[in-house]
Amino acid sequence: MKVVSIGRESAADRGVDDARAAPTAATPAPPPSQDGSAEVGEAALAEVRRLLAAWMTHEPGARLGSDPEELHQLRVTARRLDATLGLFKQYLPAPLLRARKTAKALLRSLGATRDLDVQLEGLKACCEALSEEERLALEPLRERLTHERERARARMLRSLDSEATRRWLQLLATATGAPAARDAAAEVVTVAAVMPARVRRRFRRLRKAVRRLRADSSMDDYHKVRRRAKQLRYALESGTFIVGKPAEEMLKALRRMQDKLGAHQDAWMARTHLSALAADPACALPPATLFVMGKLAEHHARVTSGTRATVTKSWRKVRGRRWKALRARLGEYEQHAHDTGDPASPPAALLGTGGAAAETRPL
Repeated sequence: MKVVSIGRESAADRGVDDARAAPTAATPAPPPSQDGSAEVGEAALAEVRRLLAAWMTHEPGARLGSDPEELHQLRVTARRLDATLGLFKQYLPAPLLRARKTAKALLRSLGATRDLDVQLEGLKACCEALSEEERLALEPLRERLTHERERARARMLRSLDSEATRRWLQLLATATGAPAARDAAAEVVTVAAVMPARVRRRFRRLRKAVRRLRADSSMDDYHKVRRRAKQLRYALESGTFIVGKPAEEMLKALRRMQDKLGAHQDAWMARTHLSALAADPACALPPATLFVMGKLAEHHARVTSGTRATVTKSWRKVRGRRWKALRARLGEYEQHAHDTGDPASPPAALLGTGGAAAETRPL
């Protein structure tokens, strides 16, 4: 889908140059040992370093706006940065933790533009099933959404160009360029020693969010379930800890749950936006456009009506044998650490055949 640019080419082009001139992350170091033997602070810094390199890769494309996927990947990178800082906050420098506030502000700015990208893509997909007359009737709606996206992109570019964002990137580059500070007399804490408890905590948070759902739960409640599933997924995908097939099976179920709930969330947001536009006299949309918008809203309502059933089915797959297998594997790590007093060297049986770590997906 061709996305209309915002008509501020000089700002977009200047933004690309600014991104290239921004503090460049050091060449990513090889991943720390993924059997859990790495010191947790070093592993966390390595993860932030890789994510910073991903940001530098996707920011120029997100600024240009010609490929919506670049903005999507930039937003995902910001989310993962925030999740990593939260996951390892006890083992990271204080300045990095203070940087989370900037990351959250950036996420709001990126999200506003990304949401309109999704709505424009969704409108294009819906138009494929409509008659030529109906597609023409929706042209004023498409123009309105495009205009809103242009304004959102202008705000996003200002946010990316802001002094706060550039300081944030400089802070990430500086903090990850130095080894993790550690008291020489302190005991070495490995990833394997801390990750099992963190994974279990995030599973409990997801379970609590699911159990709170009721027949009249709002879409915000379902969005919280999706957010908790994402936090558990990011912990398992953090690139610092490998627990073999149980983690891969759980990740598959979490991705399916997240994707299905994401489709419901997109439909709800599109329907809400259509209702707001229809009720706004300032939009002055033609009657023919409003009529077809009503049909689109009905379509989105049918999609969101199945949200509870989607959660029930997806949750059953997450909490069943997959969680039991993962929980058992995490327990084996902890038991080995207790028996040997050395969590840094889990037995080969925990890592899979021949002691090889399972393959990880790129961040």
